[in-house]
Amino acid sequence: MLAIVAPGQGAQTPGFLNPWVESARVRDLLSWWSAVAEVDLIRLGTTADADEIKDTANAQPLIVAAGLVGALSLFPHPSDAFNKVGVTAGHSVGELTAAAGARAITAESAIVLVRERGKEMAKASAITPTGMSAILGGERSAVLSAISTLGLTAANDNGDGQIVAAGDLSALAKLAENPPEGARVRALSVAGAFHTSYMQPAVDRLKLLAKSVTVRDPRTKLLSNKDGAVLHHGREVLDRIVGQISNPVRWDLCMKTMVDLGVTAVIEVPPAGTLVGLIKRAMPGVETLALKTPEDIPAAMDLIARHGKPSSIDNQPTWRLVIAPFSGTFKVTDVELGGNLKAGTVVGYVENRREKIDLIAENGGTIIEFLAEDGDPVSPGQPLVRLHPSGQN
Repeated sequence: MLAIVAPGQGAQTPGFLNPWVESARVRDLLSWWSAVAEVDLIRLGTTADADEIKDTANAQPLIVAAGLVGALSLFPHPSDAFNKVGVTAGHSVGELTAAAGARAITAESAIVLVRERGKEMAKASAITPTGMSAILGGERSAVLSAISTLGLTAANDNGDGQIVAAGDLSALAKLAENPPEGARVRALSVAGAFHTSYMQPAVDRLKLLAKSVTVRDPRTKLLSNKDGAVLHHGREVLDRIVGQISNPVRWDLCMKTMVDLGVTAVIEVPPAGTLVGLIKRAMPGVETLALKTPEDIPAAMDLIARHGKPSSIDNQPTWRLVIAPFSGTFKVTDVELGGNLKAGTVVGYVENRREKIDLIAENGGTIIEFLAEDGDPVSPGQPLVRLHPSGQN
């Protein structure tokens, strides 16, 4: 089974897009996404210096755009990926790249969201001077204890040998001065304490924006940074991505899930290298490839040919709709979001001056989204309730 993974902030380096922009198609894509992101992605990825691409508002759109460029270089027709890719996951902001790759959201939605994510996280970072430091090595319990004692947060758990602490700069300095036994501390090139409570203002803003984003259920297994779980519902994907802004990234659990699912090969999209290094340590025997430049594409295609197989959910219905039979007013019965319904349950009704018809969940399932509100006027064929079928994993 093949997994495609997307890196997070800190993976970028000056000029890393230079070999990619030699392609006219890539330049066209980046020009379009630059308009959407309101930053010059081509310049940022080719001539901007380290300080400029460290800026959160620049780094995050750049990383997501680069990841999408890499994915499209392997699968120019995105639907082709679902015949080859069994799992996808992203680290931190890379979750937006992965969500777009799994078709839970569009590429344009990912760019809009990452634009606002970067801006809002930059604003949150400016409120209090904070940062992040990687703790390399050391005994896990001792590392976590040292982080907690200093009032810091274990913001990224990247598996044995690498935990990232985040919080107040003075506390991070103390950690560097007196690291846990057998460990060394390295400051990261980020502008704030991401994935901690310091980022709550950004969460509040993104929650508001995410309500207007159209979502679909993923077309391949998509893993969550929260707990490594496989996500089935598009709205849950987006809600979790937003929530992760102020909560720790459990990349260790994502890797465990990949092992449990039987992943045999992993390709990391640009700016590649960081996640492959973690995977080599945590997933021995799994073949890896860091897609750093177009020169890596032939090797990636060979790996895809040898390990790729259709996603197990590619041809399965991951949701069903209850639709309006005619024009009228939609009314909800005694059912709730997230509720598990038996086959034949009445979820509401549509009525007008002439008639009233009950809306029945013929196959049952879990309510994952109301597409119309109680009391809304609706038209014939309009989707009203979306359910995830029972019995699918």
